[in-house]
Amino acid sequence: MQTIHAIEMIVSDPDVRNGRPCLAGTGLRVTDVVIAHTFHDQSPVEIAVNYGVSLAAVYAALAYYYDNKAALDADIRAQIQQAQALKAQYGGDSLLP
Repeated sequence: MQTIHAIEMIVSDPDVRNGRPCLAGTGLRVTDVVIAHTFHDQSPVEIAVNYGVSLAAVYAALAYYYDNKAALDADIRAQIQQAQALKAQYGGDSLLP
C-alpha cells in the first residue's frame, strides 16, 4: 500500500499577508523566497540563513512554487507592477510620500 507524505510547511491565512502562501510560523511569503532565488540569485542555503528559516522550509516554498507556478508568477508580476506604480507616484527612491 502506498503512503503519501505531506509536508505541511506552507500555510495561507487571510489575516496574514492577505492570504498569500507563507512559510508556516512566519510572514515570509513563498513569493519572497522565489524572488530571492530567481531575481537575486540567492541559493536555498543563503535564503535560509538570510531569512532565519530552515533549509527544508525554503525547499518546501520552492516546491510549492513549481507546483503552483502560473498563479504565483501572476502574483509576482502584480507585486512588481504595484511597486513600479508606487515608485512613479512617490518619485523614485523616496521611502515616504
